[in-house]
Amino acid sequence: MSQLIIFDTTMRDGEQSPGASMNKDEKVRIGKALEKMKVDIIEAGFAAASPGDFESIVAVAQAVKESTICSLARAVDGDIDRAALALKNAERSRIHTFIATSPIHMEHKLRMSPDQVVERAVYAVKRARNLVADVEFSCEDAGRSDMDFLCRVIEAAIDAGATTINIPDTVGYAIPEEFGHSIRTLLERIPNSDKAIFSVHCHNDLGLAVANSLAAVANGARQVECTINGLGERAGNAALEEVVMGVRTRSDLFDVTCNIDSKIIVPTSRMVSSITGFPVQPNKAIVGANAFAHEAGIHQDGVLKHRETYEIMRAEDVGWGANKMVLGKHSGRAAFRARMDELGISFESDQELNVAFAHFKELADKKHDIFDEDLQALVSATRSLDDKYELVTLEAHSQTGETPKAKLTLAVQGKEVTEQSEGSGPVDAAFKAIENVAKSGSNVQLYSVNSITSGTDSQGEVTVRLEKAGRIVNGLGSDTDIVVASAKAYINALNLLQSDNPKAHPQATV
Repeated sequence: MSQLIIFDTTMRDGEQSPGASMNKDEKVRIGKALEKMKVDIIEAGFAAASPGDFESIVAVAQAVKESTICSLARAVDGDIDRAALALKNAERSRIHTFIATSPIHMEHKLRMSPDQVVERAVYAVKRARNLVADVEFSCEDAGRSDMDFLCRVIEAAIDAGATTINIPDTVGYAIPEEFGHSIRTLLERIPNSDKAIFSVHCHNDLGLAVANSLAAVANGARQVECTINGLGERAGNAALEEVVMGVRTRSDLFDVTCNIDSKIIVPTSRMVSSITGFPVQPNKAIVGANAFAHEAGIHQDGVLKHRETYEIMRAEDVGWGANKMVLGKHSGRAAFRARMDELGISFESDQELNVAFAHFKELADKKHDIFDEDLQALVSATRSLDDKYELVTLEAHSQTGETPKAKLTLAVQGKEVTEQSEGSGPVDAAFKAIENVAKSGSNVQLYSVNSITSGTDSQGEVTVRLEKAGRIVNGLGSDTDIVVASAKAYINALNLLQSDNPKAHPQATV
């Protein structure tokens, strides 16, 4: 059996989901979780996109030692050199360079001839190979590229030193049978195909990202690029958890093994959801709340008699049931820190630890049992020292037949301001009161509430998506009081709007 390499791009392509930005510390947390899961390659970002992305790659490369750390780079000198610099402290590093190969991209985006594209691809691979030993080359929009030209540019890239060749379905255009056939054709037609690992990177615009990825594996691809929860631009990427459990569950069809520790899947899914503010839909395969729930009586009866009547995998094999109560109000600082370490959450100073521990104690006074999910949410909601707005107090009133009201005090750059407002409900009233203070002019595009754990004392986790001048951010807030959680989420989104972190788009014109 050959190995299937799992290449995670949650921190790069996943971050291109509208509003799914992650800061350096959050990327390090995700990187450690992926390392614990035994992910082979972690694409930590796009070094040339912004100073923040560069710093995040540096931090992940320093924190993660068991997985290869990768940076994306367009086929230009500046991107490649920046990627190499960000990766210099990595135990194992990879530069992932790319250029578009489809007629529509070459003509309208690159404005380059096919000969120029081949020349640029070869140049980029050689430059990257002079800086690192492991170079991946991607044919952007391969799904709509001419087969003869694909063969030509890939052969040249392998000759130039590319160790992995990625075939992305950039716009989610492919159909499984067609895509699988394309992978087989490339492997058979390219004379030096045996000198590189062939990879796929599928998008979910037609809901076929995982199906296309598995079809590619069945036809010889030995690396799949994917994200936790299928996070990603537009409709998302192939979901890591579905690809991994797909090849394992159907080992009769897929003659491959992978290194992934599947018991880490659900905890990592929840971590990514908490950090990005993208809740996992209940009917999501593998990691959704309903993935192993049986409503129909006939199904329940069958499962009780013999699990495999209606379950093709065990819930515990992917990490369900791992949310045991871990801490309570009497837990001390040492126990708190030890559990945070186990979750891949570290503190740069005792001050940071003290702040997080204080928040934990506040939560423990409201909630009897503290679960891992609560701790993840607690850290995700921790206020940054750079935040402009902070919630000080909130009072909300709602009564049948009367207009709901909210009164709150915000600290605005350290100065307290009190405001009150009415609304269609207490949350609406709180949002209007906050906006009266901030005067941001932003629009609420999404308001979502999810229970972090079970029970009536569970924390509610709220996502508020704000849009202003084409920029989108996801604010997160959690509390046992859902109105307070909502206000925190709105304020978090406002603080994100204040931050200035411009990023280049990896598919921008070279």
